[in-house]
Amino acid sequence: MRSAAGDTHVAGVDEAGRGPLAGPVVAASLVLPDEWRESGLPEELDGLNDSKQLSEKKRDRYFEFLQSYSPIDFHIAIVDAPEIDEINILQATYVAMVRAVDGLAKKPDYVLIDGNRIPPKLSTPSEAIVKGDSRSLSIAAASILAKVHRDRLMVEYDKQFLGYGFAKHKGYGTKAHLAAIEELGPCPIHRMSFAPIRQTQLDLFSGNDSK
Repeated sequence: MRSAAGDTHVAGVDEAGRGPLAGPVVAASLVLPDEWRESGLPEELDGLNDSKQLSEKKRDRYFEFLQSYSPIDFHIAIVDAPEIDEINILQATYVAMVRAVDGLAKKPDYVLIDGNRIPPKLSTPSEAIVKGDSRSLSIAAASILAKVHRDRLMVEYDKQFLGYGFAKHKGYGTKAHLAAIEELGPCPIHRMSFAPIRQTQLDLFSGNDSK
C-alpha cells in the first residue's frame, strides 16, 4: 500500500455514533486545501483536534467554518437505525464511510481512516490509522463534522420523540435513557438489535415484566 505523502487530494474519514442505542451512525469525509500544507491552518482552526477532546462550543465553531469555507471538499453520510439493525453496526459504519467518500465532489487520491480497519468496499487507496483523529488534521476535521452533525440530529429527534432525553445523552445508554426505554418502550430511531432493547422486546413477548 502506497503512502499518502505524494498525494495532494487526501481525504480524512471518521465516524460518530457506533455505540448509542438510538439514532444513526454518521460518517464524514473531508479534504483540506492543499495550500494549507505550506501555509498552515487558518486561525479559525487553531487548536483543531480530535472532536472528543474539544468542548461543544469549540466543535460548533470549527463545524461552521469547515462547512462554510468553500475550498474544503467534504461530505456527510448517515446510516439510520433500521439499516443498522438489518446489516449490523460494523457493516453500517463501513457503509457510511464509503458513502461519505463517494459523496466528495472530487475523487480523492488517498483516504486516511480513523481506526484499525478499512471498509471492504472502499475502492480508493487507503490507510487505517489508530487514533487517527489525534494524528491527522483531515481526520480530526472529519470527526468534528460527523459528531456535530449527529449531535444536532439527536437534538431534533428529541423534539419528535418526547421523554427519552435524546438532546442530553444523544442516544447513548445512560441510566436515564435506559429508564425511559423501560417506561416508554423503544421508539422508531432505537436500534432494535442492540442488547438492552432486544432484551426488552424479548421480555415483552415472554410476558416477563419486571415492573
